[in-house]
Amino acid sequence: MKTIENTSFGGERPLFAEQGLEVKNVKFLPGESALKEAGNIRAVNCEFSGKYPFWHNTNSVIEDSVFLPGGRAAIWYCKDIRMVNTRGDAPKMFREIDGLTLDNVQLTDAAECAWWCRNIALSHVEVQNGDYIFKSCRNIRICDFKLQGNYSFQYTQNVVIRNAHIQSKDAFWNTENVAVYDSVLEGEYLGWHSKNLRLVNCVISGTQPLCYAENLVMENCTMKEDADLAFEYTTVQAEINSPVVSIKNPGGGEIMAESIGEIIIDEHCKNPGDCKITVKNEVTV
Repeated sequence: MKTIENTSFGGERPLFAEQGLEVKNVKFLPGESALKEAGNIRAVNCEFSGKYPFWHNTNSVIEDSVFLPGGRAAIWYCKDIRMVNTRGDAPKMFREIDGLTLDNVQLTDAAECAWWCRNIALSHVEVQNGDYIFKSCRNIRICDFKLQGNYSFQYTQNVVIRNAHIQSKDAFWNTENVAVYDSVLEGEYLGWHSKNLRLVNCVISGTQPLCYAENLVMENCTMKEDADLAFEYTTVQAEINSPVVSIKNPGGGEIMAESIGEIIIDEHCKNPGDCKITVKNEVTV
């Protein structure tokens, strides 16, 4: 593998279509497409401040590096990309990637990040300003994850998340086959229009959670005082080890909770009586 180190590049396409290259301690100055169409690249302790540095790239590793705000839309249309011990300060970092691995990564401006990607693995990742992150992605595995950003995981499929703290309005909308374990989910309108959403050992807060969901499963979960008007038009099997402030017009299934402040079954309920609601061991509705 050829090595380039302790230098800088600017302008357009300085290392276009390079194969089998290690770049160490290199600054990629303002410009475009520094490593476009390249493959088998290893970038170590590099700084990227030009746009689109990794486009149409395959089988590359980025370590101990930083993407400055000018390095926006950095990694698109790629296959098998691994990023380790790296910080991204630029938006729209990932798009259309098959095989994306992030380990100990910080994304400080992750707006519109990771769209239409597949086969994703994240470990020890922190995300800020991550509005619309992971839109329409599939086959995702996440562990030890922190997210601040609204509209996350919309239209995703086949997702497993463990030990996460997610602060996100409208998270998990229109998802299919998502499982979340041992996590905190904060933000209103959680999981609307989802299919086969499973929440295990999770803490949930935010108004009107889990409405219009199909085949929702909750195991050993806790709902905070602001998680009101829950489960409207949802089919659900839920074990909730806390009080629930209010439940409105559930679609079917069974909900068991420590206590329930209010059960609203009004003239707009589509399936009256189809959802069994239990407080401790006493049937309430």
